[in-house]
Amino acid sequence: MNAAGFSNELSAEMRALLLRVEEELGPLPDPTLLPPEEGRAQSERSNQRNNVNLPPLVRTRDVIVAANTELGSQDCRMRVLVPHDAGIGAVLFVHGGGFAFCSPETHERCARVLANETGLPVLVPDYRLAPEHPFPAGLHDVVACLRAAFAATAEAGISAGPLIIAGDSAGANLALAAVLHEEKDRRSLPSGMLLFYGAFDADFTTESYVQFAEGPGLTRGKMQRYWNWYCADEDARRNSLAAPLHADDDVLRVLPPLYLLAAGVDPLLSDTLLFADRLKAVGRNDPLTVVPGVTHGFLQNTNELAAAREALLAAGEAARGMIRGS
Repeated sequence: MNAAGFSNELSAEMRALLLRVEEELGPLPDPTLLPPEEGRAQSERSNQRNNVNLPPLVRTRDVIVAANTELGSQDCRMRVLVPHDAGIGAVLFVHGGGFAFCSPETHERCARVLANETGLPVLVPDYRLAPEHPFPAGLHDVVACLRAAFAATAEAGISAGPLIIAGDSAGANLALAAVLHEEKDRRSLPSGMLLFYGAFDADFTTESYVQFAEGPGLTRGKMQRYWNWYCADEDARRNSLAAPLHADDDVLRVLPPLYLLAAGVDPLLSDTLLFADRLKAVGRNDPLTVVPGVTHGFLQNTNELAAAREALLAAGEAARGMIRGS
């Protein structure tokens, strides 16, 4: 990789959207410089504009995944989104937000589109957030929800079957880390993973962190603060359950099939590219898509960005292929 090969040029569609958002919301303070609850409230408000014209579903409901004291999880609300003519099985979609912000509500439109594109119910955990609940609290909640998805009951309105785990940004980290956790414990693994612009390591010297240090949108400074909230200890950041890019080759080799998606104008672009390189080095051939001209979090904009709709269409096709091959 070469930083000179990364383009800061935004697509016309992305540029127009960023200008429209700025006009609508005005200048907003950096949420990572606010008290966490204020940052969360701002995030919820600003994401409301992304969750309009919601695609219709046959059923939505919230269920509670009970605390598992042995695992270390707490009671966790999980939103269940069931599309028309849903197939057997489900997608567990772990929302992003820097380990500290966002919720099933901020990601509902994205999750609904994913449900319709995969033809499967999508389950969105409301896991515990940093800094009040640092690593591994949120991870343990996600692992508990993964196990609950395998043991799906009528209460959730879905039938047990093939399972895909997905996540965006910090959610992609947690999704992958949950699979690493279960592989270590020799428990059931999903049929595949959809990982969207993931935060897979806390190395802020990568080429994309340098190239896109000041954004637009996500910045290196924001990611440093997110990581300080989630996992401040430098030694702990070398734990693959906190930073999955540190997983051993032998573990990467046996992971379920992956579909990797990255944004072309994103400080986290190198995280996905470096992870793809690790997978290739152990003999895997997992597909990787880099969408040029879009910023981190662009999948939140399926109501306005054709690139976001096309990306989730491709992810849905990948998920269906994983299920056929399971």
